[in-house]
Amino acid sequence: MLPRTRWRARRPSILLVAAAAATVVGLAGPAAADPSDQPGGTTGVLDSDALDELQRRAAEVQADLLARQGDVVAAQEALTAARDAADQAAAQVADVEGELADHQAVVAEYASALYRDGGGLTPLTLLLSGGSPGEVVAAMGYLEAVDDHAAEVVAAAERQRRAVVAERDRAAAALAQAQERADRVAAEVQALEDAAAAVTSELDAALGDVDRQLAQLQAEQVRVNQETAANWRAYLDELVAAGVAAPPAGQLLDPVAGLPGGLVPVGSVAGGAQAGAAQLPRQPTSLLVLPREVLTAVTTAMDQLGLPYAPGTAGPESFDCGSLVQSAYRAAGTELPSDQAGLFATTRPIAREDVLPGDLVFLGTPEAGLGHVGLALDSRSMLAADARAGAVVVRSLPMDQALLIGRPSLGQRPPEAAPGPTAGALRVECGNTVHPPSFDGTRSWGGYPNGLIPPSALCPIGVGSHSLRCDAAASYRAMDAAFAAAFGTPICITDSYRTYAGQVRLYGQKPALAAVPGTSNHGWGLAVDLCGGIDGFGSPQYRWMVANAGRFGWLHPTWADPGNGREEPWHWEYAGT
Repeated sequence: MLPRTRWRARRPSILLVAAAAATVVGLAGPAAADPSDQPGGTTGVLDSDALDELQRRAAEVQADLLARQGDVVAAQEALTAARDAADQAAAQVADVEGELADHQAVVAEYASALYRDGGGLTPLTLLLSGGSPGEVVAAMGYLEAVDDHAAEVVAAAERQRRAVVAERDRAAAALAQAQERADRVAAEVQALEDAAAAVTSELDAALGDVDRQLAQLQAEQVRVNQETAANWRAYLDELVAAGVAAPPAGQLLDPVAGLPGGLVPVGSVAGGAQAGAAQLPRQPTSLLVLPREVLTAVTTAMDQLGLPYAPGTAGPESFDCGSLVQSAYRAAGTELPSDQAGLFATTRPIAREDVLPGDLVFLGTPEAGLGHVGLALDSRSMLAADARAGAVVVRSLPMDQALLIGRPSLGQRPPEAAPGPTAGALRVECGNTVHPPSFDGTRSWGGYPNGLIPPSALCPIGVGSHSLRCDAAASYRAMDAAFAAAFGTPICITDSYRTYAGQVRLYGQKPALAAVPGTSNHGWGLAVDLCGGIDGFGSPQYRWMVANAGRFGWLHPTWADPGNGREEPWHWEYAGT
């Protein structure tokens, strides 16, 4: 068993009420291992001048590519139109030349007939044929008409041919001009792609260093989680060994009126005794006794350590900060709200100096308002589903950011609105700033740049090497299970998180179609490309996604819908739940 760290009151000289059975000089209870200021290895590891400079260079290339994107599309469209016009003109030339050839063949056949008739019909042959004068006159008029018509038909066909040939030449010249423009734009884009590739190699190297640091921090976080859980189990064992049966919360609400046999009150910083807790007097330290409901809640939360953080989820595979607190106390038979604002509104406050395990800690700032909630473990650590860590972790408790410490075992207070953002500040949810959907900053997700998310910060979806942001991965797995129940097979997937380097390569292959490097939702770990029927509008699989994906936070973006210019039935994006 790992060595235990004793929980001690911050003020050993706290006075107990007169009814206390003994004067205590210390209080033993559970304690967390040293918590990290960067729970789970957060993006603080990215805050370096060198990486910022690389990102600045990448952003410059990205801006240039964005500026050229309109030229690329326009040049491609002009080239396509010129090719179509040239092809159409060439087809028209072929048509009129064929028509001219047909007319010429008819005239030639007429000439051949005249030749077969020994020189053909002439006024003299008509007279010698012995016909009446009327017949001769009529025949001579016919011959003149035929000759005139043949000449007109051939001449008209020739004029049409020349006009179409001239049009073909103009189309060919336009095509050559469009091709020259497209080649010029392609050369400019190629130069930018080369610059992007150069900075990408440096970014990849820097990202490798970041990922190694992140993996180290995550390993340290796992150690902290494991030691904290071991300390908690040791505390529970100590209660059993001392013969203490944890009383229900109702028996600890009024220490002055009395406590279960053998227990004495815990002093409060304000003087008197704390409601909702007791202690077993002994030497050298008394043993902290918490209500049965609190022990169950904290134990339940401990069992979730390491599970992914995902906004809007409430277990069993992932949690957000409010749902973790709710599920932990629900296991103890205590119903609480499921969101941080609702919990703040109804939790009865206590003095922050009186904080004990199982108390709720509400963190925030005057500008952003309420931004986090978790379960206290002692005066310097808390257990929470942390958005920055992307997981349920034991993290530091910054008491200077504590807006409120509350004790659920005391019942609920009259609702009081949670403080929100002021002066245009962004909202904070479970420790992470929530950016508006249109935000396109270089660090819009947890501080990571687009396409430069360390592998250790992503979560696998259980298919090959595909990975996504952890909340998106948890939601994808849930959606995949529902899809498999409907169709008997898992979702077919071809693409998920796409690195910056991968975006550069794809842009080089399809500059008019692919997103500019550094702007793709694939680079945030928030987009997938699917197959197996989902890649066809109107298929049963696609219709299922349209009807059900929203339940899991996934949507088909409007720009990819039929009739909007870039029809991509296979592309789906995570927007949260």
